[in-house]
Amino acid sequence: MAAFRKRSKNPPFLSQEFLIHNHADIVSCLVVLVLIGLMFEVTAKTAFMFISPQNNVSTTTADGDVVYYLYGSCDFVTILFYICITIIFHAVVQEYGLDKLNKRLHLSKIKHGKLNESGQLIVLHLTSAIWASVIIVTEGYVTNPSCLWEKYPHTDLSFQVKFFYLCHLAYWTHSLPELYFQRVRKEEIVRQLQYIGLYLLHIAGAYLLNLTRLGVVLLLLQSVAELLFHVARLFYFINENQQKFFSAWAVIFVVTRLMTLTLAVLVVGFGLSRVEHQIFDIERGIFNTLPIRLGILATVCTTQAWMMWRFINFQLRRWREFRAEQAARRKITGVVAARGRVIRREPGHHENGLIKSENGASPRARKTKSP
Repeated sequence: MAAFRKRSKNPPFLSQEFLIHNHADIVSCLVVLVLIGLMFEVTAKTAFMFISPQNNVSTTTADGDVVYYLYGSCDFVTILFYICITIIFHAVVQEYGLDKLNKRLHLSKIKHGKLNESGQLIVLHLTSAIWASVIIVTEGYVTNPSCLWEKYPHTDLSFQVKFFYLCHLAYWTHSLPELYFQRVRKEEIVRQLQYIGLYLLHIAGAYLLNLTRLGVVLLLLQSVAELLFHVARLFYFINENQQKFFSAWAVIFVVTRLMTLTLAVLVVGFGLSRVEHQIFDIERGIFNTLPIRLGILATVCTTQAWMMWRFINFQLRRWREFRAEQAARRKITGVVAARGRVIRREPGHHENGLIKSENGASPRARKTKSP
């Protein structure tokens, strides 16, 4: 009689397994509580702080009243709320997209984790590239490139620029607890922390130092390069013969690094050195002194050099693997060709031109029958 299958038991309430499996549902409940708070007058003001960017300032212009936004301590509350929103979206993409794709591909555990990482980052960088492109066009960065450094400090932000930065900070901050929720392997944690830390450093630096215009342009360049890389890796997992996207990504990556360095030197090194305010004033948001500019350039250049070093190592490793694969194929082809040229011999072994039987004696010559 066949034994009955054991049913999987639900993990204990508030245990580690419970939090990992249900963290998105728990966060969804918190988001619903905030949204319910909007329905009551007593809690509406507090709930609104979580949802909408704060520190707004109204300015009267010829076209009417225009609302701009500054950064402040209330941004932490808004970022916390959108961390919860990001966790929910992360779980939706994972469950309804990536998990189904993993079931079809039957990948190894290592490739399974990399496919999940690439799938999530494709959604992020595609959204970021489109959003940054819209900001660059609507804010007039294309028609007037000098606005990247003119009228510094850029403390007055439009709604979409501030919301863009808050969403990016929320996403990369949410990536830290996701290392625990996704059960990332210990070998990958250091690499992931470097990746997340660099994004948080550069995005928060551009936001706090009032270099938001330059930051949007650089994030667009970075998002395009990262998007192409993760698309190439996704196609590689689906079909290992699809490696053309890696070649296209290699070109875009190098061009992006050069454009990033050029823009950083142009805006920070030359542009900010010619603007009116050359002082350090936290209250007015001015951080335009020579040591700060040198620190910004050193950070950007060091990061770009580190990324190029990793890129060169990656390309060298791919080249070595390709050469080893080609050598193995040639060896197998040579062995198969050599086997095809083997001549069939009579039983026994040859010695000094004579055929020897298995026991070493010469075979007896057959007698010819008389006609």
